[in-house]
Amino acid sequence: MVKSRLLSSGGGLCMAILLGLCVVFLLDPMPVQKARHAVFDQYQRWQPRAYQAAPVRVVDLDEQSLARIGQWPWPRTQVAELVQRLEQAGAAAVVFDVLFAEPDRTSPEQLLRGNLLPPALATQLAALPDHDGQFAEALKRSNVVLGFAAEQSPRAGGPPLSRFGLVQQGPSPLAFVPAFQGAARPLAQLEQAARGLGAMTFRPDADGVVRRVPLFVSLNGELRPSLVAEALRVAQRTARYRLISSDSGMQRVDIGRLQIPTAASGELWVYFTRPQASRSTPAWQVLDGSAPPLAGSIILVGTSAQGLQDLRFSPLGGIIPGVEVHAQALEQVLTDSLLLRPGWATAVEGLALLLGGLALGLLGLYAPALWSALLMMVLVAALNAAAWYGFVAHRVLLDLFTPSLGLLLVYGAASIVRHMAAEREQRWIQEAFSRYVSPNLVNHLVAHPEQLALGGQRQTCSFVFTDITGFTAMMERQEPEAAVSLLNDYLEQVIGIAFRHEGTLDRIVGDAVAIMFSAPIPQADHQRRAMACALEINRFAQGYVAALGERDIAFGQTRIAVHSGDVVVGNFGGSVIFDYRALGDPVNTTSRLESLNGQIGTLVCVSAAIREHCPEVPMRPVGEVQLKGKAEAVAVFEPLEAMSVPTTDRDEAYEMAYQLLASDAAEALGAFETLSQQRPWDGLAAYHLQRLRNGERGNRLVMASK
Repeated sequence: MVKSRLLSSGGGLCMAILLGLCVVFLLDPMPVQKARHAVFDQYQRWQPRAYQAAPVRVVDLDEQSLARIGQWPWPRTQVAELVQRLEQAGAAAVVFDVLFAEPDRTSPEQLLRGNLLPPALATQLAALPDHDGQFAEALKRSNVVLGFAAEQSPRAGGPPLSRFGLVQQGPSPLAFVPAFQGAARPLAQLEQAARGLGAMTFRPDADGVVRRVPLFVSLNGELRPSLVAEALRVAQRTARYRLISSDSGMQRVDIGRLQIPTAASGELWVYFTRPQASRSTPAWQVLDGSAPPLAGSIILVGTSAQGLQDLRFSPLGGIIPGVEVHAQALEQVLTDSLLLRPGWATAVEGLALLLGGLALGLLGLYAPALWSALLMMVLVAALNAAAWYGFVAHRVLLDLFTPSLGLLLVYGAASIVRHMAAEREQRWIQEAFSRYVSPNLVNHLVAHPEQLALGGQRQTCSFVFTDITGFTAMMERQEPEAAVSLLNDYLEQVIGIAFRHEGTLDRIVGDAVAIMFSAPIPQADHQRRAMACALEINRFAQGYVAALGERDIAFGQTRIAVHSGDVVVGNFGGSVIFDYRALGDPVNTTSRLESLNGQIGTLVCVSAAIREHCPEVPMRPVGEVQLKGKAEAVAVFEPLEAMSVPTTDRDEAYEMAYQLLASDAAEALGAFETLSQQRPWDGLAAYHLQRLRNGERGNRLVMASK
């Protein structure tokens, strides 16, 4: 009951923890996001995307190109030449991951501004074509996509030009896509000359790692394509996009023949490969004609030069050029190797947390510790194996590791509650068992459970049996409540005495109490303990009767027997009931000796098995008692302390009369008659006198009844 109550309250605690974890999961705070991203990054590190040749190349404005041609920015005539050579090489589209927001400083028009030049030189410069104009002309003749930089701060000048059509199926996804308030745009003449214009902006996560590339962004409340989307549109010579969305966000973007599933935010999760040298071609090789074939490819022009600061953190670790992120996103689309984070992924993860938490909470609370631990490990391993399989086989991003942490927390809380319940139950059992075994023995058994051999073992024990004379009549004379109260008070005191002497309560039957010593833990001095316990019970009982008598409450005298012998002690009753007790002839003998008191006029009977271990306790012999049904007699003694008029030394008068009785002398009758006249209170002397008058002889007492 104690354990069940604690487990019930512990179940409420585990449920509260689980619901709290579910709320945290739904709120998706930064620590949860970081944990989820770390899982996805680890997946990619374990199994990065295998590189497949795709019609995507990077023309790299690398350190070597800058060293050969000059520092960036190059003259726009040089960039125009680069575009012309790429067009001649058969590029499907040329995409600049470079912002041309400022006029070319090497252009003749720019040189004339603010410079005092000789008139003849100024006239010659004014006659030269504008570099930006030349670049614009090159753009008009080619499939070129320029980029703009989306920003959070507003800018004057209005939104970039729109060169695309847009068909929307479903609700507007504006509320879900990355939102920006302004944009740094290319020069107007360049923007007008380009075939496409896309947002170059990434949205790195809080740790600075780029994991997603948008296909669309919100710019001042209007949808604008990204550089990747425009590259695909221009390369396919298509004029429009088709957006499929739902109330939960964007689902798919159709560009020409391509159908691209997206996250709700309209972003692609980038599945990165290891660095591939064949993906990039230095710009200087394009300009000098030594570049490898580029026909049919989408050409991304960008830079890996550190000084130009277009470097990004990769989930694989390390830093990669920003243009390579665009390139890898395009490769995924064109090779159909997209990473998917479906809309139902969050629901699956939440259900795994909720249902798994319920299962592990119940296991932790109620299942055996070993089984619950094994099942917990199996469940956590199965969830994470399923997530890993989804990534490997279907490129689906499921984070079941982060919910697993929540499952472990719930299981840990349940296990702690279970452990606390077990400890409390152990304390409860200890307290309950302390009502049967002396408390210090319980502590010893808890520390040394191997010394408690349940199931039965033979050992020598001592026993103290007590009973109250006339108890049934007393119950009939008094109100039941009062009689029960008196009995409970009496039993509490008797049991307390037994425990002080480190005895074990064998049983209570009504008003009768059976106490054993040297079980379950052997006690070398168990006979002495039993004797001392019996004498203290006798003193208490006599005082208890006297105290009640002063209140005119009748309470019977307590009869006590003390005996010792070999018995079998252990757990009897099998699996039906726990009954730790002793079985054997000494138990029956002790019970008979207790009843013997009522027949011979004594209050305490002690067997020779006890007497020989307690020579310091003054006693007088009762006789050789042959109990009913027994062939052998038991030497029985009465402690002098338990006499009606106790003495603590010797009872010489009785001993002299008893010696005559034992020797079968004729003078025994006269001796007991004289003794009885002198001691009308001496029940044992009166018993022997009655025997002698009935013609019995000697000190062998044959009992006709139990």
